[in-house]
Amino acid sequence: MSEATKTSAAEELLISVTDSVMTLTINRPQAKNAINQSVAQAIADAIDELDSRSDIRVAILTSAGGCFCSGMDLKAFVAGEKPVIPGHGFAGIVEAPPQKPIIAAIESFALAGGCEIAAACDLIVSANNARFGIPETKRGLVAAGGGLMRFPRQIPRRIAMEMALTGDLISAERAYELGFINRLVAPGEALNAALELAAVIAANGPMAVATSKRIMNESQDWSTEEMFAKQALLAEPIFDSADALEGAKAFAEKRAPVWQGR
Repeated sequence: MSEATKTSAAEELLISVTDSVMTLTINRPQAKNAINQSVAQAIADAIDELDSRSDIRVAILTSAGGCFCSGMDLKAFVAGEKPVIPGHGFAGIVEAPPQKPIIAAIESFALAGGCEIAAACDLIVSANNARFGIPETKRGLVAAGGGLMRFPRQIPRRIAMEMALTGDLISAERAYELGFINRLVAPGEALNAALELAAVIAANGPMAVATSKRIMNESQDWSTEEMFAKQALLAEPIFDSADALEGAKAFAEKRAPVWQGR
């Protein structure tokens, strides 16, 4: 993949890499960027590529046409299609997010599976007029794309329960107050703000960033007695790395570090 934009899944997922940042753009505005099987596979493939390439440090997931994602493509579902990829889950991401950081850049709304995709990302930048929700119960369905498990960890449990049982939506301002969103921006500015945030992350040590994400995610299941020992197994190799030495030298020499990823 070059620095230029490439397409996949019949141009339903646009992929570009610039300055160590991969941008994935769901390109189905005519279907409110609902996820079908081909887009799910394309996202899964892109995530595999993201984690395999040392020149890419951060990813952004966004959509074309002024809305983020309305969830599963129900027309495709009725036709017998399921946008679930083995080992990756719904949309190719909810069961296996990338090892590297990924930022959701959201305009207009993130509903049902679209909201669950956002919850699977590490950071969220949203337009201040966006809306979020898991309205599956209104259609006799269950939010099985991770929302019922992730939301109680990301926002207060009773609020998550209310969202799941009522199916009602919340505003971007409310989601920001609850800590679900990192940054609120004017409509139309979510991608630009996500790119600015990604640039800050991409400038940091890639091994340190990936390991910090891993520790934060995995430590949710560590007991108090074992947590520091488990952290040491992951963190100590970072302190012994060439990048750690480079970071210290660059600070002392008042210059930008040149990371090697080792």
